[in-house]
Amino acid sequence: MKQPPQSTGLAVSLLAWYDRARRDLPWRAAPGSSSDPYRVWLSEIMLQQTTVATVAPYYRAFLDRWPRVQDLAAATLDDVLHAWQGLGYYARARNMHACARVVAAEHGGRFPASEAELRALPGIGPYTAAAIAAIAFNRPATPVDGNVERVMARLYAVEQALPGAKPELRRRAARLTPQRRPGDYAQAVMDLGATICTPRNPDCGVCPWRGACRALADGRTGELPRRAASGARPLRRGIAFWAWRRDGSILLRRRPERGLLGGMMEVPSTAWRSAPWTIGEATAEAPVTADWQALPGIVRHTFTHFHLELEVAAGQCDGRSKQRGAEGEWVALDALTGYALPTVMKKVVGHAAAALDQNQ
Repeated sequence: MKQPPQSTGLAVSLLAWYDRARRDLPWRAAPGSSSDPYRVWLSEIMLQQTTVATVAPYYRAFLDRWPRVQDLAAATLDDVLHAWQGLGYYARARNMHACARVVAAEHGGRFPASEAELRALPGIGPYTAAAIAAIAFNRPATPVDGNVERVMARLYAVEQALPGAKPELRRRAARLTPQRRPGDYAQAVMDLGATICTPRNPDCGVCPWRGACRALADGRTGELPRRAASGARPLRRGIAFWAWRRDGSILLRRRPERGLLGGMMEVPSTAWRSAPWTIGEATAEAPVTADWQALPGIVRHTFTHFHLELEVAAGQCDGRSKQRGAEGEWVALDALTGYALPTVMKKVVGHAAAALDQNQ
């Protein structure tokens, strides 16, 4: 499909800027070189809702440990989750591992090139499929992330607020995607949003699209993109059970594979709900029988959609588990670093250890 003249001119000017100012990223192929689909996929999964600065060392560590998709597929989920600690949104790690296994087993270790086939793989949605198709296979696909949405909203002065404006912004972005060098172009728009067309104080004076930007012409770059008002995060509460034995080990439990923090190890807890818990009420959900005593203080943590407050109850027991929910495992305190504990559970461990030290 032939592009409008303005679209072609914008793509040409952006690619010329990209050739001069492209970011040097560890997963980005050198100019003129082909991109490795495995590296593109790995970086795109890690970059979801995470910054480049945070991802870079994790990416290098994963690539050193699992240089091919077959190597990652052969790893255990526990090893992958442990290596992922600190990146958050652990469903990404579970899906990444599942995807690696499908690619290795069903695709001969090669990622498919089409968006439709990529979207059929675990953990790959529309954005990631488009990014891989464009960057790794040079297909004329249009990945649209937050950076791209912001650029399009300003370029065309789109008044509708996000998230409602997403379909229009995707259409606008797709019309600009060139047939020539679509992979470079996709990365160029991302770079433009990340380095020049930033959320605050965009550097419009050096932008290659400044002559065409409607928001700049109207003096409204600070107003766009508009965002719908978001509601306050609800508060949930629970009680975590610090079960310990005389040998110094504590009880951990694996969370169900599906759901928040799925497949991760946890200090067992009650369900997380809006109403406060009492120790007496919570005992029915305790993983083992013990004389539970509430420790002073509260562990607080914020997830994407809610705030969490956990009280901690400690109890010594003989290790006989009720086997509630998932299987429990007794772990020595000095061995906890070998387990994939999410950040909220690391907070529980630190809180309980400090509280019990003060009581001794």
